[in-house]
Amino acid sequence: MQILVDADACPKVIKEILFRVADRQRIQVTLVANKLLHCPPSQFIRALQVPAGFDVADNKIVQMVELGDLVITADIPLAAEVIEKGGHVLNPRGELYTIDTIQECLTMRNFMENLRSSGVETGGPPSFSQGDRQAFANQLDKFLAKRA
Repeated sequence: MQILVDADACPKVIKEILFRVADRQRIQVTLVANKLLHCPPSQFIRALQVPAGFDVADNKIVQMVELGDLVITADIPLAAEVIEKGGHVLNPRGELYTIDTIQECLTMRNFMENLRSSGVETGGPPSFSQGDRQAFANQLDKFLAKRA
């Protein structure tokens, strides 16, 4: 199993949690982004820079994911593709997307996108909080414990 990270929009504190997990659990963590990212020196952590462009990083993650891998992303369409390939998806706020929940998430995302494109102000997500960080760490620990 490997962990792939949609790293362009992933909060720094989440990456730091993943860096610690990589070394502690001896799991390969790969950050995929269209910009150069800093990674601590570790045989279990790497950054993969892809060219800039719409969905280039997402497409690379879908190409790389294998059955049972974990992907960290808040991108719902990417999550759906990963789940379709047999991967698991955890968002940075600690929500685990599953085959049972992803369709509802996609429907809600598309509905909100349609509202925004028609001029309705929907606001953005709340600020990333300490509670989100803790929820992510707890869900990641639970996920990894099931895989051990």
